[in-house]
Amino acid sequence: MSQPPLTDRTALALHRARADGSAWFLHEAAMDEVQERLKDVNRAFTKAAIVTAHPDLWRDVVPGATVVPEADVLDLAVGAHDLVVHAMCLHWADDPVGQLIQCRRALEEDGLLLVAMLGGETLSELRAALGQAEAEVTGGMSPRVAPMGEIRELGALLGRAGLALPVADVSTLRVRYRDLRHLAGDLRAMGETNALAARHRAPAPRALFARADGLYREAFPDGEGIAATFQMLFLTGWAPSDTQQKPLRPGSAQARLADALGVPELETKR
Repeated sequence: MSQPPLTDRTALALHRARADGSAWFLHEAAMDEVQERLKDVNRAFTKAAIVTAHPDLWRDVVPGATVVPEADVLDLAVGAHDLVVHAMCLHWADDPVGQLIQCRRALEEDGLLLVAMLGGETLSELRAALGQAEAEVTGGMSPRVAPMGEIRELGALLGRAGLALPVADVSTLRVRYRDLRHLAGDLRAMGETNALAARHRAPAPRALFARADGLYREAFPDGEGIAATFQMLFLTGWAPSDTQQKPLRPGSAQARLADALGVPELETKR
C-alpha cells in the first residue's frame, strides 16, 4: 500500500507564494555555505542545475545554472549536468530518496550533488511547546511542525541513491525572538508554515497559542525573548566514476599505525 502524502502541495504552494522575503536569512546562510563548498571543490562547473522553490532567490548562486522548480518529478534530463544543487526544499518532499535518485540520474559521470536542507532539530522548541499546550488545552495533539530527517539517516540516503563519497554535515543557527508571534511571523515570511497533509483544518483555539507562548518562555528563554533552533544540513555525493578515490581493502595498509604514532604495538593473545 502506498504511504499517505506528508505534504499538502496546494497549501505549500500558497504559503510559498505569500512569502514576502523579509526573513530569507536561512536561505542566505545556505547560499553562503553552498558557494563556500563549491570553492573548496576547486573545479569549474559549466552545466549546473539548481532545484529550488524560490528561483529568484537562488538563480545567481551558481552563474549560468539552469533553475529547476521543486516538484515531485523534477525537470532534469538524464546525464545533463555536472552539478546539481538541491536548495532548501528536500525537507518538504514526500519521497526524499526519490528526489536524490532523480538528481543522481541527472548527473554526468563524476558530477556533484549538493543538498542544503533543514534538519531534525529545527524548531524543536516550538514542537515541544505546541505539543504540551495542545495536550493541555484540547486534550489531544495534531501535527503542526513538519518532521525533518536526522543527519545519520540522510547521509545513508545518499548511498541508497547511488552516490559515491557521501558526506553529511550540519550547521546550527540559534535565533532570538521577542515571542511566539514574532517567530510565527518569520515562518510565514519564509513560506514555512504548516502545510502537513494531516494537519487539522479547523482554526486552533486562541488559548492554544497563548498557552504555547507561556510554555515556550518558561522552557526556552533567551534574554528578554525566546530561542529558536534552525538546523541546516548539507549533503554531498558524487556520481560514480572510475577516476574517483576508492577505499583501501582491509589489510592492504603499507604502514603500521603504531609506527606512525611512535608507540609500541600491543600484542593480542587468542
